[in-house]
Amino acid sequence: MNPRHLSLAAFAALSAGVLSAGPALTIYNQNFAVVREEIPLDLAAGVNAVNFAGVTTQVEPDSVVLRDRTGKVALRILEQSYRADAASQSLLLAMNEGKTLDFIVRDGDGKEHIVQGRVVRSGHNAAGQASTPIIEVDGQLRFSLPGQPIFPSLGDDAILQPTLSWQLAAEKPGKLDAELGYLTNGMGWEAAYNFIAPEKGDLVDIVGWITVRNHTGKVFTDASIKLMAGDVNRVQPEPQVVRRTKNEMVAFGMVADAAVTEKSFDEFHLYSLPRPVTLRDQETKQVEFLRAAGVTAPQLYIFDQQKYGAKVATVREFKNTEENGGLGLPLPKGRARFYRQDDADGRLEFVGENNIDHTAKNETVRIYTGNVFDIVAERKQTDSKLSSYKDQREEAFEITLRNRKSETVEVRVTEHFYNWPNWTLVQQSDPSEKTSADTAEFRVKLKPDEEKVITYRVRYDWR
Repeated sequence: MNPRHLSLAAFAALSAGVLSAGPALTIYNQNFAVVREEIPLDLAAGVNAVNFAGVTTQVEPDSVVLRDRTGKVALRILEQSYRADAASQSLLLAMNEGKTLDFIVRDGDGKEHIVQGRVVRSGHNAAGQASTPIIEVDGQLRFSLPGQPIFPSLGDDAILQPTLSWQLAAEKPGKLDAELGYLTNGMGWEAAYNFIAPEKGDLVDIVGWITVRNHTGKVFTDASIKLMAGDVNRVQPEPQVVRRTKNEMVAFGMVADAAVTEKSFDEFHLYSLPRPVTLRDQETKQVEFLRAAGVTAPQLYIFDQQKYGAKVATVREFKNTEENGGLGLPLPKGRARFYRQDDADGRLEFVGENNIDHTAKNETVRIYTGNVFDIVAERKQTDSKLSSYKDQREEAFEITLRNRKSETVEVRVTEHFYNWPNWTLVQQSDPSEKTSADTAEFRVKLKPDEEKVITYRVRYDWR
């Protein structure tokens, strides 16, 4: 199972809103979206043949919902067909493999003449991916087209865009703007956060971006866009091929005075872009959704060998509250990048990155950004003893910390006790705090160039 199952009730709830003149999209951060469009229908009583050209190349046909939102016209889909074999040069070459075609060739003076070539291989396959065609011209094989191909007519059965064809049953004639809704793959969004900090101090500025990507094979013009954050459960679909171009377009389509709005929806969070957006196929579009200044985000030094390895980690921690620099917005998961200003020239330097998970307001965010260069830690076990009755074990450890910085620092040393649920620190050189059922934390302050050794003995008791 993949966390990507959209319930029918949730789909109906998303489709129940009033549509704008353009399409409406609800995009999930799991590479799929709900598409809603209005289709003008002029139905006769009985069975009607209706075609709709313009769905995506990655539509899930069995997710289609077609209805009259007003409830005045009763619609029933008797039969539905989905055709994605839109006419393209590679498809037409495939349809003419083994045949001889005319190719228009332009010489250096711009004059045109006809060259005939036999299509040995089209370069087209059923998955929609293209490879190099092979054309035979004058008994020689060419791994490219000799010119612009001229194809014979396909008749009335050719389609130019992916098309849904319906046999619709209507009880009475009528004109209406029907709502078409469906799920499509190939569209997703993600959040990214830039943290900007001065050379010294705990205050940071945070700028949050939303990036939307469209690889559906369809252009959405003046679309109303909502972004759903959360782990929505869906049944794992069969693997699908996403067509990509070499160069993705990047557009910054929002202005600063237009704010992204957010609300709680079901068990998730829904973000709405402030104005209609045009999303071209293979386009990446970004919009700023968060700007907070003066956020208190202290830098922590943590030695936790189980979690971060044998070095002291540097971690940023902040509370997602409105009082803390104007945060307090549910934060969708995404990548967090950290920059620190060099006071010598005022320029920003990149100092680390990591991912954050979906974070509710008023929760604490802790982000690991790398290892500390000038604080050294060494940990070793110094003793291990099993009682004669084999009902207790004692272990002793020694942790050496050295501060090579020019200022005083505090290092949080985290120790885990997994051997048995019943454990007790029977000796410790420094005070500690039990932070969970199997964890204790020592907080040690070190002056510049100071070295300190922490020792403790733990007793496991399984009587």
